[in-house]
Amino acid sequence: MTSFDTSPQLSVWRALLALAVVFVMLATGGWTALNSHRTATPLQASRSAWEHGSLAGHRLPDLDSTSGRLARFFATLDAHQRSRLAHRYPLAVGNMNGAPVTLRYQANRIALDQQRKVERKRMHDNRLSTLGQHEAGRRMHRYEALLHKGRKILAFDPMGTGRIAEVFGSLDKAQRISLVVPGVDTDLLNFQRTNKPYSAPVGMARSLYAAERAANPSTRTAVIAWADYTTPSGLGMDAATAMRAEEGAVRLNALLRALPGSSPVALYCHSYGSVLCGVAAHELPSRVSDIAVAGSPGMRAEKASGLHTSAQVWAMRDADDWIADVPNLEVGGLGHGADPVSKGFGARVLSAKDSKGHTGYFEPGTESLRNFAEIGIGAYRAVTCAHDDDACRTGLSGTMSG
Repeated sequence: MTSFDTSPQLSVWRALLALAVVFVMLATGGWTALNSHRTATPLQASRSAWEHGSLAGHRLPDLDSTSGRLARFFATLDAHQRSRLAHRYPLAVGNMNGAPVTLRYQANRIALDQQRKVERKRMHDNRLSTLGQHEAGRRMHRYEALLHKGRKILAFDPMGTGRIAEVFGSLDKAQRISLVVPGVDTDLLNFQRTNKPYSAPVGMARSLYAAERAANPSTRTAVIAWADYTTPSGLGMDAATAMRAEEGAVRLNALLRALPGSSPVALYCHSYGSVLCGVAAHELPSRVSDIAVAGSPGMRAEKASGLHTSAQVWAMRDADDWIADVPNLEVGGLGHGADPVSKGFGARVLSAKDSKGHTGYFEPGTESLRNFAEIGIGAYRAVTCAHDDDACRTGLSGTMSG
């Protein structure tokens, strides 16, 4: 006799039930998606306006076009036409890979000023709680700081905790470019800090830029503080998986492919930022010459060769960085794999002498910062290895100025 558990009738009912569950999930999920996206974000609204816009009677190019095609479009415009687009669609242009970087700076200044005015009104909105009004005030003051004369904002999205990137130096004239990728709990509000400034992206990038210029004043460099991805919040599940890194890797590679010129690019990836760099590595453009990680929980690879990149891979960790106590494993998507400073990983291990804790790698006067700067200007033979030997310099030439 056929048991009830395996009867054909039950199999049919199970199949029908499964289909019903899928249908309900799709239906309610679709409703939820529609409901949650009823109001467009500022960036979405700007992109939508661009998609329906025109210039001199011609439709604007598709925003999903390659950065090269978008760059060619902007090259056909005069200064007045470019400026008109920046004023009409500030967030779309300000975040557009392929738009001239100076135009992105202009567009993002316009967008920041618009958002500053929004938050100023929200500070006095009685519909908000006291905490909500306070948060609006914090954002308003952050936008004011980002609007200070001379700041070059390469990307800006006010939605949620916010995303942002800033440039120090001239990207158009740089012989070498450095890009700092921060880790967890990085957002618009802590993009720059007064207390412990070198633990935040602006302080990291500014410190690196100064160190590179001091190391070789004749080499024109530019440094990007890149917080243009949604970082994990705290040290919970998000930080233990690669989800945020995978999303960020797409954004990072899109920017790298759109940077002006052909100068070498070095990536400096701190903490969870090194997970992102590891995930991004196999699709990095060939102009990326170096990946330097500090305080890394792992790069989602068991060996440096497993990153499948032509870039040199460097790693450092100071003696009292708590990240050393994080287990270096990856099981079922949790954890980030081998320790990049371990001998078996195969990275070029640098000295981090004088740096303290998990966030001290960009502090002025530290050997970690000096090593970063030497990599940034291509002076590989000048770096100091972690073990008082020449192992990290093996096979490298002296200086590459780009």
